[in-house]
Amino acid sequence: MWRLKIGQGAGNPLLRSPNGFVGRETWEFDPDAGSPEERAEVERLRHDFTRNRLTCRECDDLLMRRQERTELFYLGGCYIYMYAKQNNVYTNIQINKLKDSSEVTEEVLLTSLRRALNQYSSLQGEDGHWPGGYSGISFILPLLNEDGGWGTSTLGPSSMFGSCVNYATLRLLGEVLDEDNNALFKGRAWILSHGSATAAPQWAKIYFSIIGVYDWSGNNPIIPELWMLPHFLPIHPGRFWGFCRMVYMPMSYIYAKRFVGPITPTILAMREELYNVPYNKINWNDARCSCCKFVEPMFNIWPMNKIRQRALANLMDHIHYEDENSYHIGLCPINKVLNMICCWIENPNSLAFKKHLPRINDYLWIAEDGMTSKVYSGCQSWETAFIIQAYCSTGLTKEFGTTVRKAQDFLKIAQVTQNCPSYKSFYRERSKGSWTLSNGENCWSIPDTTAECLKALLLLSKIPSNDVGDPTKEWRLYDAVDVLLSYVNKDGTLSSIERKRTTSWVEFLNPSESFRNIIVDEPHTECTSSLIQALILFKEMYPSYRAEEIQKIVKSGASFIEKMQLKDGLVMAGRTYQNSSSIKKACNFLLSKQLNTGGWGESYVGSQIEEYVDTGKPHVVNTALAMLGLIYAGQVELDPAPIYRAAKELINMQLDTGEFPQQELVGNFNSSLFFNYPNYRNLFPIWALGEFRCRLLAKNC
Repeated sequence: MWRLKIGQGAGNPLLRSPNGFVGRETWEFDPDAGSPEERAEVERLRHDFTRNRLTCRECDDLLMRRQERTELFYLGGCYIYMYAKQNNVYTNIQINKLKDSSEVTEEVLLTSLRRALNQYSSLQGEDGHWPGGYSGISFILPLLNEDGGWGTSTLGPSSMFGSCVNYATLRLLGEVLDEDNNALFKGRAWILSHGSATAAPQWAKIYFSIIGVYDWSGNNPIIPELWMLPHFLPIHPGRFWGFCRMVYMPMSYIYAKRFVGPITPTILAMREELYNVPYNKINWNDARCSCCKFVEPMFNIWPMNKIRQRALANLMDHIHYEDENSYHIGLCPINKVLNMICCWIENPNSLAFKKHLPRINDYLWIAEDGMTSKVYSGCQSWETAFIIQAYCSTGLTKEFGTTVRKAQDFLKIAQVTQNCPSYKSFYRERSKGSWTLSNGENCWSIPDTTAECLKALLLLSKIPSNDVGDPTKEWRLYDAVDVLLSYVNKDGTLSSIERKRTTSWVEFLNPSESFRNIIVDEPHTECTSSLIQALILFKEMYPSYRAEEIQKIVKSGASFIEKMQLKDGLVMAGRTYQNSSSIKKACNFLLSKQLNTGGWGESYVGSQIEEYVDTGKPHVVNTALAMLGLIYAGQVELDPAPIYRAAKELINMQLDTGEFPQQELVGNFNSSLFFNYPNYRNLFPIWALGEFRCRLLAKNC
């Protein structure tokens, strides 16, 4: 059986960590683990997911929950829970479902919150974070669509990118194409009926070229010499969005090397399976678009090939720098794997390559839908910061002090404490004082994660240390503010990873053919909102530290958010209902979308078309976020009835275990990639119900 391991790696000489591997999540297979009954249960969970995959696309992380299982007993009309991580304390909590005529009283609300917090606390990792899968992109067998293809994301329609990559993966894993293999048989038919692999987008062509089922001459050039241009030019890759830069850096190296893996019988077979014409008769020039055809050959002849050699050496310097400073985790699984291939090309016996191997496990996740790759090495810090804020909102931190204390300790350890060496020479920003999205190991600072972690620690510093532990030292809070301010754009906004480094028109150079908005790190309303909230809370507690700068940024950031509001009112922040037409417009928008049940439900498709897309059924995360927006906007003082209806809906959606249901994914990346945040389904309902209790019902909160 597979077992989830937290914080392990100290015994491996190929592994390094800046913080003792805190928050590291890896799965290990133990052939002797589990009784026959337990193994049978795991197989049942896998079978049930596959059987229901067309109606329920998201998994519940049941294998992890089973490992951390809370025993549930029914006795005397009550469910009684035994929590594995709470010293086997029994908690008698009556399960209530509210009827239409029922009122949401403080007693009912406290019962719901305690059920949720008890169960949720039992799922906390030993080091203080909440583990979970962070996936949704490009699954394999369980999520084959009815038409035979695969989508790029869990819920997406079949795409050439998803179908080609997943088909090839199954073949490389040993699956054989025949009529008995329904997935491969239908997948191949879908690919061929949509133009064959020659119609695949750029990233799929790159991957296929590496394994040998697509010719390199069928790719548009990815020129490594761009990295030799003067940095002041807006098209220098050092000015690109961090994710884009880190992916295309190794891609350009591999492209220039024309690296091809071993040509095995499986590869030869795939060459015949994926095209409508014989492989040796494919016109590779026709298989790519025409841009830059005349430029690329120049770099393969003297004296231009000397420039190429310098460019490739420069790229490998950058790749090794990235590997060493991210502890061979990389920024994401895409650049991690591509960097690993570059190290193999350079020297397959090198220590640089060998150090990559154990870090593959940081991206793999096991659940009832099989083995998947996370879209990042995790979202430990990001979600833990939100979870702390959710616990604080309930007024029950003393009751759950052990849980909150552990979460605070995790954030303290996960904070990045030093800058990467010579970071400016490698187009990086300062990182001292920041937090990464995950556990701090890859040292890639994320500005809005830093803002949310700062908020969480500031909130905890207001609570007696006897309840939640000692507050964070002031100098570490100052470091967090310093790094946050260093990320702010000239107009007071915040982008996703770094400051905006180039002009917006450079986005027209986007070569991916699959993904939007990947070249320019534009400012975002969500990131800017996190920044404003963190700075306001910090200023309240430390009014003299960089006060003038903070005041100016808060003002300009709020103006940006109002400016970005859509005509229907879809964005809000920075003002109050009484003095802001934007807030009024946003509240009216939310109220107009509330369902008859009291909840809200929005499809992920809305982020693609930038319009609200109603699903017609309530979603716990959408409902909780809408509740929070209305509460913070002042709806409580105007008319609390819609919030009462929403609270009743959340309570009725709560499961018997105390958790909330896993529904359609809510994560979005570049308006084209969609994935699942594993803890959103619990933390946001807890947060919304907590704010509802303290602002509407509680006498002492």
